[in-house]
Amino acid sequence: MAFNSKAQVQFPAIDVQHYTFSIQLNDANDTIKGKAVVELKFLKNVKSFQLNLVKTNSSGKGMRVSSVKEHGKSILFSQDSDVIHINTPVKAGGAHNYSITYQGVPADGLIISKNEFGHRTFFGDNWPNRAHNWLPCADYPADKATVDFIVTAPDHYQVVANGLKTVETALPGHFKLTHWKETSPLPTKVMVIGVADFAIDHPADIGNIPLYTYVFPESKEAGFKSYQVAKEILPYYNKMVGPYAYEKLANVQSKTIFGGMENASAIFYFENSVTSKGIEELMAHEIAHQWFGDAASEKSFAHLWLSEGFATYMTNLYLENKYGTDTLKKRLKDDRETVLKFEKRRLTPVVDTGVKNNFMQMLNANSYQKGGWVLHMLRRKLGDTLFWRGIRNYYAQYKNSNANTDDLCRVMEKTSGQNLEQFFKQWLYTAGHPQLNITWKYDESKKEVELAITQKQSTLFEFPLEVSIDNENHTININSKTTTVVFAVNSKPSSVVFDPDVNLLAGFEVVESN
Repeated sequence: MAFNSKAQVQFPAIDVQHYTFSIQLNDANDTIKGKAVVELKFLKNVKSFQLNLVKTNSSGKGMRVSSVKEHGKSILFSQDSDVIHINTPVKAGGAHNYSITYQGVPADGLIISKNEFGHRTFFGDNWPNRAHNWLPCADYPADKATVDFIVTAPDHYQVVANGLKTVETALPGHFKLTHWKETSPLPTKVMVIGVADFAIDHPADIGNIPLYTYVFPESKEAGFKSYQVAKEILPYYNKMVGPYAYEKLANVQSKTIFGGMENASAIFYFENSVTSKGIEELMAHEIAHQWFGDAASEKSFAHLWLSEGFATYMTNLYLENKYGTDTLKKRLKDDRETVLKFEKRRLTPVVDTGVKNNFMQMLNANSYQKGGWVLHMLRRKLGDTLFWRGIRNYYAQYKNSNANTDDLCRVMEKTSGQNLEQFFKQWLYTAGHPQLNITWKYDESKKEVELAITQKQSTLFEFPLEVSIDNENHTININSKTTTVVFAVNSKPSSVVFDPDVNLLAGFEVVESN
């Protein structure tokens, strides 16, 4: 799908507290009618303020605002291509409610199309900053707010959205009103509605959290069965990370442009996910996002790894817990290969401040696999007990809030009592990875194995390198360009294996010299 995104416009004078989006949908055309009530807290004195909303363009797609009101009184406003300018002076500290009435055909963000069975569907798909194609909002992850969706649609549809369903009532003319209420603050990227002909299952309650499956009726048999794996995933994260932040979890077959989209409490999966062999892995990733990305959100997309790297590694941890350490090692090897290939094409740090507009390019091996690898190396550095304690402390501190990479570093330092500045600097703020040239030789007269390890990349890294000599493990601390070490042995080794347990993100060239 073509994607066009302008630079991420932020509004430092405002903090959105709550949205109520009333949306009218129909089967005659793709025009939506909307009324947004936006509750704002003002952080500065302003003469005017802005919200994001895409204006109707030359192709006829976009939103046209007809009125902006406060307490029933009209306020002057203007629209440019993707911002509403609301012209009213406001003093800092005040809380105000503005009602914005608008309509149009969404250019993006709300995907109105047909599913593979030829049935009409409506699916919100807001990541990264596509929400303002159909919702007036502060469309960036740093501004989180609670949200109500009140959807009026033909009564043959079922409606799912964030939060809990509080009202479902019949209206004249074969329409139906459905009201969903989310009481935990969300970034706009994970606010959604899904409107389709759904078959709905309630396979379990995990503690007090109801688990639901929403699939197209034709996918009912396969979807109800394959989506049940969520019953195993949700309890694992609850136990290991901390209490789930939302009041339900719905897993939804959808028309998202992504494989899966971690919308808070209403995860959307691609259409063929119901028969996908990778559904457990996909669900583990998206459900992990409910903690990391949704509840604890990154402050800006430069720190996307706090969402995607966490979801990647939490998936690996879930699968390690279920299937064993060999599964983790295989996944880490595959992830490492992906990272090293990516860095040949694009050499940037994981915390990538260079991307200013098209945030889709952040969906890359740095954010996902390298971010996951950094967490794996941090786990090995701290040990399991301190690592998990740090993860739980980080989640507890930033649940329903926002963090950046330095915030995570501070929490992990406080938890472990270790200085992690160099670790975070080299793995997250520095481009590239260690590329090691290793030679080893056996000295018969001394009964010794001599190793020479050289870092070939320009920026030096500090790390422990594990080596197994005839199945006996040793750790070498590397902190210079070239490191030479000697190990006493009884005879010439039959095997010398570097990084036997897959604990280092590095490239290896190993040569035995005579």
